[in-house]
Amino acid sequence: MIKFNNVSKVYGNGTVALKNINLTIEDESFVFIVGHSGAGKSTLLKLLLCEEEPTEGSIEVDDYDLNSLKSRKIPYYRRNMGIVFQDFKLFEKSTVYENVAFAMRAIGEPNSAIKKRVPKLLSLLGLSERSDNFPTELSGGEQQRVSLARALANNPKIIIADEPTANVDPRMSLDIMNLLIQLNQGGRTVIVITHDKNLVDFFQKRVVVIEDGVIKEDRIGGMFNA
Repeated sequence: MIKFNNVSKVYGNGTVALKNINLTIEDESFVFIVGHSGAGKSTLLKLLLCEEEPTEGSIEVDDYDLNSLKSRKIPYYRRNMGIVFQDFKLFEKSTVYENVAFAMRAIGEPNSAIKKRVPKLLSLLGLSERSDNFPTELSGGEQQRVSLARALANNPKIIIADEPTANVDPRMSLDIMNLLIQLNQGGRTVIVITHDKNLVDFFQKRVVVIEDGVIKEDRIGGMFNA
């Protein structure tokens, strides 16, 4: 379970990014986080990843109290999460296979496990024929799928996707979202940060709307004004 308890974040320059946020995300749930650019979505994500600390309030993720989490423990905490970044964050000098394998090597998985799992993930996301290509040789949609494959490499409990359909065509958007839905149905918690109104309306999942640093709405499905 993820719990934000009266969380506020004020940056050093005085910018108030979040104000008194109370948000609970149950295990195995699916949540869209939506809102205008600058609404506070990115700050929420940074707090969840321990890239920033709250100015006020507390954040709990399962057995972790993020306010008191030591720096040396953060990598272990993050192993429970698979992150799909909007800008992909792929290693340009590594192949598709190596990009996905990196996530497993980073936590000490043996080569035998890597050789078994990575091809399965690439096949799942239609990337088998791109295994030996470099990111610069891929389309934006293919790079997004590599990012998703890497996020799934260590079988995380929580998947966070930051604008996962921003660089793909409508058909691939649905394919990616359907995969995230399947992963959610398989027992994972999925959080999707998006501006895509059509996807939010189509899938009719929980929608948390952030505006000017506060939660304006928390509902099931429906369009939003972002």
